[in-house]
Amino acid sequence: MDPLTIIVAALSAGATAAAKDTASQAVKDAYAGLKSIIQKRFADKSKPELVLKQHEADPKTWEKPLRKTLEDAKTDQDPQVLESAQKLLELVHPEQHAQGQFNVQTTGTVQGQQIGNFGTQSNVFGK
Repeated sequence: MDPLTIIVAALSAGATAAAKDTASQAVKDAYAGLKSIIQKRFADKSKPELVLKQHEADPKTWEKPLRKTLEDAKTDQDPQVLESAQKLLELVHPEQHAQGQFNVQTTGTVQGQQIGNFGTQSNVFGK
């Protein structure tokens, strides 16, 4: 997953989980921490704050505006934001993290790598 997708996925998962009474305090704290870091980047900017707040209330509807807002603010280039997002995803989806779903590391030359769920890929190498 690219960093922006990880951040959006974490905010969506955190908003959904934190809204439930069954969410652990660790999940709620991790979600609040991620939001706090992102909100600091939006200081004195009302539109990004509004998008983040609306996304919390309705993640599916506000996912695309949130993605654009985060991209414009270059949050995907902030290691602290990415680290917090990954930590939140680990807490919300421990079974997927154990499978390595949210932690991708590639070294060396790669041709035809696909990351994500339910993708389709066709590769033609050479002539």
